[in-house]
Amino acid sequence: MNNDKIKTLSWPDNQLLPAIVQHAISGKVLMQGYMNPEALEHTLQSGNVTFYSRSKQRLWTKGENSGNTLKLVSVDSDCDADSILVLALPQGPTCHVGTETCWHDNSANSPQLAFLYDLEQVIKSRQGADPASSYTASLFAKGVKRIAQKVGEEGVESALAAMAGDKEELANEAADLIFHLLVLLRSQQLELNDVIKVLQQRHQ
Repeated sequence: MNNDKIKTLSWPDNQLLPAIVQHAISGKVLMQGYMNPEALEHTLQSGNVTFYSRSKQRLWTKGENSGNTLKLVSVDSDCDADSILVLALPQGPTCHVGTETCWHDNSANSPQLAFLYDLEQVIKSRQGADPASSYTASLFAKGVKRIAQKVGEEGVESALAAMAGDKEELANEAADLIFHLLVLLRSQQLELNDVIKVLQQRHQ
């Protein structure tokens, strides 16, 4: 939380500032609402993103009826201190129509790297599924030894493609490597975000 910035927000006469909610891992923009000082304070205290509802004329915690809350990760403001950026982890669909975000054509409006998060969710959904239902499920059924072997194989093939100067083949082999690495991480109850945290610590 950037508490210094939050303390100096430029609240307008109506005491409402736009609040953009972004997925803390994928980077997808989930929704926009409005916060007044009380909504912001409730968000910080409760850990659940809370807005001021202009239609209800009261504080409104996202998911208070549906259970699809937004778990707070951080809050910041822009350079003019007149808008709020909230990073959160959604506990279910964010939009009231049941979609992940309030921008329904999500594939067209998502950061490209967000696809890795989506792919992780697909991989997670196939862990424990019928091995005959998908290649990913069959990998999980074969166990960590086979998954690790595939990571090794794809790593070698990526290196060979690079040595040969074949950029198209390298891109293909690197895609296979990343996919199998995500499966391996999932088999050990880890996510790409755990790897990113290690990289961030090393970068400090």
